[in-house]
Amino acid sequence: MTSTLLVARETTNRVARTFSLACRLLPPAIRDDVYLLYLVFRTLDDLVDEQQADAEARVEAVRGWARGEPGAASPEVAILEELSSRHALPLDALDDFCAGMRQDLEGASFETEPDVDEYCYRVAGTVGLVMASVLGTVRIDRARPAAAALGMAMQRTNILRDIDEDAANGRVYIARETIERFGSLQPGAREPLLRDQIPRADALYERGLAGIGELRQGNRAIAAAAAMYRELLRQLEREGYGVRAGRAVVPRSRKLRVAARAAWRVPAPAARLAPEVEPA
Repeated sequence: MTSTLLVARETTNRVARTFSLACRLLPPAIRDDVYLLYLVFRTLDDLVDEQQADAEARVEAVRGWARGEPGAASPEVAILEELSSRHALPLDALDDFCAGMRQDLEGASFETEPDVDEYCYRVAGTVGLVMASVLGTVRIDRARPAAAALGMAMQRTNILRDIDEDAANGRVYIARETIERFGSLQPGAREPLLRDQIPRADALYERGLAGIGELRQGNRAIAAAAAMYRELLRQLEREGYGVRAGRAVVPRSRKLRVAARAAWRVPAPAARLAPEVEPA
């Protein structure tokens, strides 16, 4: 086993506990590639969030690779090269992910809900697209919108969970027009805003979950991951829509219950049902 794979496994288990639980449901043959993919996205995101000196260069290396341009080598490019020998990675999605990372590097703000949707697509919807390419799809034209929607749903969930943490770091990922409409992001005063935002995330989950049957493998793992992330929305509701400051946290026992229910409700893997169909 390579040292990179060991790092990928350890990183997933250490910093993505919800996702790590879902990964246990992945077929062993594909699980390590998912760990490697997660390492690429997580590393770039952390470099950008922490404003590391080499963040821009590492993002640009991946952007150049996705565009087929000669560029500097990087650990992330090396992993993507390896994965691309086994999977048809969507290069447009990787390029768009880098555009999202540049937004963070530049400290972008968001005026409207479409601005937030665009950002959520770039930093998370794209991750759904690349993940779907690794798991395999039956009908690409149906799988891509669903995979992007599921990633966007999870990002919107993260935004709502992390309002106070982001504010402490000088970041606001809620649209300015939405804040002005509903009044405040402050604890105890943001219930109207959360009552508007939670259904937006729920709608994206519904669109994403509708496409799980298009995956060739990993259906149960993705259903479990979505259910655990979505439960954060229910936790926000149970805790009074942000009446207190801080993150909403779903107890591990509840995570496991919702994951189990979701995993065993999904249909048989699409790989058994039909061959891959490219869009016309």
